[in-house]
Amino acid sequence: MVEKLGHFLLELGKGFAFIGQQYRITLNNTHFYVDLVFYHHILKCFVLIDLKRGKADHHDVGQMNLYLNYFKNEENTQGDGAPIGIVLAAEKDEILVEYATGSISNPLFASKYQIYLPKKESLEQELRLLLEENENN
Repeated sequence: MVEKLGHFLLELGKGFAFIGQQYRITLNNTHFYVDLVFYHHILKCFVLIDLKRGKADHHDVGQMNLYLNYFKNEENTQGDGAPIGIVLAAEKDEILVEYATGSISNPLFASKYQIYLPKKESLEQELRLLLEENENN
């Protein structure tokens, strides 16, 4: 399912470049894995996607915050914008898509990323289709 979601984002053709799947982050000898990592060439930032089966909670938001801070401090290079996180959660009939932008408060950037990133509704629809396909297989 993670792979198909990655293909969906690349097919949108709005600046996404695939970096990795199950991208490993190591902090104090503990490994964490980001489901999908892209670099967005138009926005000049990393886009991190965490897919949750079940309901998302504050732990998932905290985990995404850890990923965002790691990428901001360890992966970004000069000229890169702050990374953007997307938490996708699916629990039965409820689909949740949340964008996390860490400490981004710049309204110009916020309006710009809304143009180039997929709309929540598109991600919700794709996640529903992937879940249905997964259940039927």
